[in-house]
Amino acid sequence: MFGLSSPFAKPPEAIAAVDLGSNSFHMKIARVVDGELHVIDRLREMVRLGAGLREDKRLTREAQARALDCLERFGQRLRSMPPDSVRAAGTNTLRQARNAEAFLMAGEQALGHPIEIISGLEEARLVYLGAAHGIAASNERRLVVDIGGGSTEVIVGEGFTPHQRESLHMGCVSVSRAYFGDGLLDPKQMEKAVMAARLEMRPVQAEFRTASWQSAVGCSGSIRAVRDVVCAAGWSEGGITLSSLLKLKKAMLKAGELKKLDLEGLKEERKLVFPGGLAVLLGVFQALGIEHMVISDQAMREGLLYDLLGRIRHEDVRVRTVEALGKRCAVDTDQAQRVHSTALRFLGDVGESWDLSDLQYTDMLGWAARLHEIGLAISHSQYHKHGAYFLDNSDLSGFSYQEQAILAALVRGHRRKFPKAVFSALPEVSEAPAKRLCILLRLAVLLHRDRQAATQLPTVRLEPGESSLDVMFPEGWLSENPLTRADLEREARYLRDAGFELNLA
Repeated sequence: MFGLSSPFAKPPEAIAAVDLGSNSFHMKIARVVDGELHVIDRLREMVRLGAGLREDKRLTREAQARALDCLERFGQRLRSMPPDSVRAAGTNTLRQARNAEAFLMAGEQALGHPIEIISGLEEARLVYLGAAHGIAASNERRLVVDIGGGSTEVIVGEGFTPHQRESLHMGCVSVSRAYFGDGLLDPKQMEKAVMAARLEMRPVQAEFRTASWQSAVGCSGSIRAVRDVVCAAGWSEGGITLSSLLKLKKAMLKAGELKKLDLEGLKEERKLVFPGGLAVLLGVFQALGIEHMVISDQAMREGLLYDLLGRIRHEDVRVRTVEALGKRCAVDTDQAQRVHSTALRFLGDVGESWDLSDLQYTDMLGWAARLHEIGLAISHSQYHKHGAYFLDNSDLSGFSYQEQAILAALVRGHRRKFPKAVFSALPEVSEAPAKRLCILLRLAVLLHRDRQAATQLPTVRLEPGESSLDVMFPEGWLSENPLTRADLEREARYLRDAGFELNLA
């Protein structure tokens, strides 16, 4: 469950994105021509995954079956594509689901590619990236709103760069279920739904009202559906206005029941979640003082494509995130560089034998080496635990939940007793490679414990076994460096307790 490798050995001819939303699943495939994207295929299915999330936060079997059937169909198109050319991401419902890991194992088998779960703020970043590519280029500051099935993302940015991001716990599926689940379109329930949306907006309302944005942009199925209806009725032209939303609310409530709702431009498959989407959009308009909103036909799935294209171009946002985090936590960059160089040299020695040759492992080990001491910004005592907590619970741009968990595990395990339980908690496919990467990181940290730039490490040879590693030094070197030998012997005891043999020679 590691992330995509970077940089790419050979740029793929086509790339694909799969968006596992709470309401719909989307797949888009684009050909890369001279560094630009040209869409060649797309699929969309109304899966309603969010509707299958029970009160105990577990996905029902029926919802999982619908989702897996959809992923199986997507997989028929994607299985032949190289692994590094496909990104699949799950959002709000999979963030909440307690049985998400079991579903992902089946989903990855059906799709033929790994599935990431991304945070709300990462979703917001990708939404903005996609939406910004879907409208005319401009230097003005924009407000972007995306209403999904279970969450709503609000972003302010300029060009292709988001400056403020927020993900709110309200969406067309969740609000429709909570306030219109009985199929009635009641005025009191509508007011409660709009008020709930405004309450959700309240903590961030001032921040986004004063962000000096010049235009508002909407994306996602819910907002496009509203646009289609208000434009078909002649209440607005070229977008959505506040007055057109109020007219739409009045027309919808006049129907009284969902089954009687008959609005030109509203597709039958959208009806069930349309009231909730409208309530959320009204709440956002009122909270932020929006008078007019234009529509971008691109959103998160396009953001995934453009983000993947950036990785192909060696512009991986994760690299910038690691650099910024190291600077913010005042990491000793000289020491981080020493550990980084040695850890990657060790990886080169054992990569083929330990099945760690893919560049994705180089990325993860390198980032862990750069950040292994970030916990010192909190306290020296137990700093490896502080650093792991920081990484596991921060919103790291570009990283999925799974990638963050692996990075946190490497930092947590780089010193002292080897935390077997931390690695056992990782997805099964990641546990063994993450343990091996951690052993290499531990050795690199140990050999640079004196923190001296002038210290020359000897030529160390590594011979890996299935659950062992022979570390061979030049003759007499260990005897001449008794402190390092003592450290290595203690390390061997730590690893032996974790079921791994470290042999010194």
